Amino acid sequence: MKKAMNWLKNIRPLKVLTVFLAGIFLFLTQACGAPGIATPPPQPDAQSPYSKRYDPTKDYPLSSPAGGINNFSDVDPRAKDEKAVNDRGDAMAKNAQRNIEQKGADSPEQYGENYKQGTSLGGRVKNLGEDIGSSAEEVRKGLVKGTQRGIENIKGNTQNAAEDVTKNVQRGAEDAGKNVQRGAEDAGNAVKRTVKDVD
Repeated sequence: MKKAMNWLKNIRPLKVLTVFLAGIFLFLTQACGAPGIATPPPQPDAQSPYSKRYDPTKDYPLSSPAGGINNFSDVDPRAKDEKAVNDRGDAMAKNAQRNIEQKGADSPEQYGENYKQGTSLGGRVKNLGEDIGSSAEEVRKGLVKGTQRGIENIKGNTQNAAEDVTKNVQRGAEDAGKNVQRGAEDAGNAVKRTVKDVD
């Protein structure tokens, strides 16, 4: 109890008043100091709901219905020369139709007729063998070239690795030498300081 009474006697009114004023000051600066916090954000100018607004879809022309699946032309409406595009499309369609009409055989009879008019079976087998042989030769050449390129890459990589190892060893040796020299200098400086402190 005596300790509590001594503590209460030690408290000076000036200290209590200072703490009270500091608390009030802190409260007022935080709560009332920043007028931007209490004010509502600025609102954009109020517009009438009936005013005309910007419509981005009006910036480019829409194509008019032309029929077909989607009822629209397949040509971009911004294209300058629609006739050239249509002509090219028609030419491609005609070429496809011509390819269909000129295909080899539709039936076994037509295949037999084509066989009688063309090269013999022996000639076809020979041509097929030559084609397979040339394909195999091309594969072999590609494999040989790829293997040679791989071996060259491995040689280059091993040479680079060896060079890097020697460089790293040299750098390590240089760094070790520098570290030993710095350690010796630091030890010398420490001895000099100790001698100065003793004197």
